[in-house]
Amino acid sequence: MCLGIPAKVVRINDQTATVEVSGVMKEIGLHLVDDIVLGDYVIVHAGYAINKINEEEARETLQLLRRLGDEVYR
Repeated sequence: MCLGIPAKVVRINDQTATVEVSGVMKEIGLHLVDDIVLGDYVIVHAGYAINKINEEEARETLQLLRRLGDEVYR
């Protein structure tokens, strides 16, 4: 199964960006999305931003993923 994870854009350099998820930084490609600015939230899949989402949706999704992880590792 493949999963797209919400991440916050903290640095942009041309067609790449650094994103943060739960304190982890990752370099991703921005080739598939337009109009990304610092502070935006994107869905990251296979090293690329594939969609821009709003902050509320990103936080809700991350919270659900954390709860799911807690259930799996009990």
